[in-house]
Amino acid sequence: MVINEKRYDGISLRTIHTWLIIGAVIVSALMFYATYDLFKSFRHLTETSEQQIELRKAARELMDASDYLTEKVQRFTVEGDTRFLNEYFAEAFEARHREEAIARMSDGSETALERLQTAMDGSLKLMEREYYAMRLVIEARGITDYPEALQTVELSAEDGALDAEGKMRLATEMVLDDGYYAQKDVIRENMRASLDELERMAYDTDASALRALREELNVVRAVIVLQTVGIFFMVWLTSRLGIHPVLNAVERIKNDSPIPEVGANEFRYLARTYNRMYEVYKSSLEHLNFKASHDELTGAYNRAGYDLLLSSLDLSSTYMMLFDVDNFKTINDTYGHETGDRVLVKLVRVLKNIFRSDDYVCRIGGDEFVVFMVHANEMQQGLIAAKIDRINQELKETDDGLPEASISVGIVHGSDAGDAASLFEKTDEAMYQSKQRGKHTYTFYSEASDAEQERAQ
Repeated sequence: MVINEKRYDGISLRTIHTWLIIGAVIVSALMFYATYDLFKSFRHLTETSEQQIELRKAARELMDASDYLTEKVQRFTVEGDTRFLNEYFAEAFEARHREEAIARMSDGSETALERLQTAMDGSLKLMEREYYAMRLVIEARGITDYPEALQTVELSAEDGALDAEGKMRLATEMVLDDGYYAQKDVIRENMRASLDELERMAYDTDASALRALREELNVVRAVIVLQTVGIFFMVWLTSRLGIHPVLNAVERIKNDSPIPEVGANEFRYLARTYNRMYEVYKSSLEHLNFKASHDELTGAYNRAGYDLLLSSLDLSSTYMMLFDVDNFKTINDTYGHETGDRVLVKLVRVLKNIFRSDDYVCRIGGDEFVVFMVHANEMQQGLIAAKIDRINQELKETDDGLPEASISVGIVHGSDAGDAASLFEKTDEAMYQSKQRGKHTYTFYSEASDAEQERAQ
């Protein structure tokens, strides 16, 4: 029996060429689709990131505006200077940063907007208390030229019968007592909740965008592999537009630098992707530097952070305050070091609550702390004294199970010192004077210098 075998000659070159053309068209179409999707994802990620940044900025502006109003009303009630009264109402009714922040939040998270609106309502409620305190000062000082909004505020019969000193004392208490700071704490809590919600929303949005981005990058990688097979015979072109840029990019990555956006369009998209990821990576490293500049126990700036601040702040508009916990060794010996640590943590918490969010709290030694009160002229001694008295009052409270504590403070305005080293020396000298006077007190360097001169005479 004869068996006829069919000879297999293989696929012709024309057929291979035809299939290569078809494959190149398909791969090119896939590449176009993948890169177009990648571009849309990047544009969406950029737009959402910019929106989240703007929303967080608006929330922080409301917090700053609230702190600004608090500072002005406190300074007016302590010092009676109508300049602070006018600045208060200029912010409340002309600048209107709080209202602008609410308006800009209208396109954001409803939950974040709701918490921010609650904070705004609390701020408006607090203004009623501030109006009343300002009215007391107006009556006590006999001020005749004041904003129309305060003309409708009526004092109670009991408060109206107080003498000028009594009215001033009541006004100061109203903006520095527990009730006032309790309302401020509620406002800050709602603001923090709003910021937390924005952070959560930003995290969810970025996570979703990055997942989509990874999927699209996988598609791009697959298409690149297919394209490499399809253009095997185009070695020169791939070397010029693909291999050389990749080798150059590897060297740049080894040198920890961005990738040049050169070569084929597809590689340019990948380079932009890497460069944006590179920027995110660098930003993450900056966040890690937070640990290097902050005290692990209290969360205040550590010595390294203090040195950086001292070298970068405008000292001519800054108060430096050196805080020392009185009899801290006795607290450690009597109650143990763990309790001593909790006292330090409490002190930092109180300092951050009493001072503005723009001010800086630093731990420079065991129980020594520095507060930089920025954007402040040398005429704020009354406000600083009131804040320190408030701090000592809170440290005296034992409801949290901690022993009573107190602080001695030395205070110097940067305009009284020639340089940073001199500023610290004078602050330390003023604090030493406080210790000599029996602790639990404060000393302004200018007052200490005057006392020294009198003794010398």
